[in-house]
Amino acid sequence: MDNNLKIAIEAALEAGKEILEIYHSNDFEVEMKGDNSPLTKADLASHKVIMSHLRTTDIPVLSEEGKSIPYEDRKDWSQLWIVDPIDGTKEFIKRNGEFTVNIALIENQKTVIGVIYVPVLGDLYFSTRDMGAFKVKVNLDDYNVDVLMNEGEKLPLERDDKTFTVVASRSHMSPETEAYVNDMRNAHGEVNLISKGSSLKLCMVAEGKADCYPRFAPTMEWDTAAGQAICEHAGFQVIDWSTKEDMLYNRKELLNSWFLVK
Repeated sequence: MDNNLKIAIEAALEAGKEILEIYHSNDFEVEMKGDNSPLTKADLASHKVIMSHLRTTDIPVLSEEGKSIPYEDRKDWSQLWIVDPIDGTKEFIKRNGEFTVNIALIENQKTVIGVIYVPVLGDLYFSTRDMGAFKVKVNLDDYNVDVLMNEGEKLPLERDDKTFTVVASRSHMSPETEAYVNDMRNAHGEVNLISKGSSLKLCMVAEGKADCYPRFAPTMEWDTAAGQAICEHAGFQVIDWSTKEDMLYNRKELLNSWFLVK
């Protein structure tokens, strides 16, 4: 297990290097995909780096930028990696820093490893079902994965401000989410509402900076798998709104239901 975690961390950090090089240049090369979502040169560069690392594990990979894999071909996979080479491409294009590299290992539809790297901040979140979840700061110019794994702070961290805090999407604030926030105000009085891009929202709950993250708008499996791993391994739940159970992966339909992280 630890070897797979090390490989995933190395993949995320090396992808982060490629992403930052393009992020700090003017060479974004944005094109629109079939679903009208943006794709950049950095998404493709990150995907290539991550694949070069993960293929050494002989575990199949489902990636946003990989070729579409029919359910018939993947339904019997007991293990798979789920990857988003850049989660928050819109945030990347806006240059607000709120984008991440997401890598998760799934076994029998459940999360066993999660890795999220935030290139602009240098924050690395990682977790396994056995060890729990951790956060560590990374210097991309000089790092050792074993040292990083030993130096990580266990999540959730202590929080000084006890005001009930909801984190929501910067790009997808739906009327249903606003209604949920109002429900929380009725239940808890004062509520802090924080907007963030990408899987940073899941990281904020895992870290203890937010009490919940309602997502009543579309997401895909690769948007949430790594963040769900880190949340679950930190002691939180990611509830599928339709089944009221923990969200499962490698489903026939890769579009997630609404969900609540708490």
